[in-house]
Amino acid sequence: MSPDFLLICFIVVVSPGTGALYTMAAGLGQGRAASLLAAFACTLGIVPHLAAAMLGLAAVLHASALAYETLRYAGVAYLLYMAWQVLRADGPLRITPEAARLRPGRVIADGILLNLLNPKLSIFFVAFLPQFIAPAEPAPLLRMMEMSGVFMAMTFVVFALYGLFAAAIRGQLAARPAILAWMRRGFAAAFVALGAKLALSER
Repeated sequence: MSPDFLLICFIVVVSPGTGALYTMAAGLGQGRAASLLAAFACTLGIVPHLAAAMLGLAAVLHASALAYETLRYAGVAYLLYMAWQVLRADGPLRITPEAARLRPGRVIADGILLNLLNPKLSIFFVAFLPQFIAPAEPAPLLRMMEMSGVFMAMTFVVFALYGLFAAAIRGQLAARPAILAWMRRGFAAAFVALGAKLALSER
């Protein structure tokens, strides 16, 4: 892998976004195990975009305004739903002093959907990765899978670190309900901001 490819992938992954926010919320709300599950789920949510790129569906998404807008606004709606979930006192992503019961299925489903409903990932795979595949590459699809595997591994590691950090400070925040309440609002506002950014973004 070229250093340029690795550097750009790292910048894309480490930049705060829905996946990082979700793993941190899971870590704060439900602890270390949930944060690792969330990181795994967000990584797993990349697979459909990779498959779409390899099958040519991402190119169709890029070319079709209706398909792109449909997926984009579905993503916006889900981000707003996540904001509402975080604000709910009894929501699955609640941040409370008490130890929350881990719900693996819900953590994984939410993490996958957050990335699945992000049309920018499909565009990333169809527009970015091919730039690092040589024209004379004998097996371009295999090469694309290799690079995607590196991107996914980097995604999991970075998101897991975000989540584990959040889980590590969870105990210190447990006795401070006022701070937890503000953090709930902060996470909800961040999901809303990401939804607005996605809604206003151009292809």
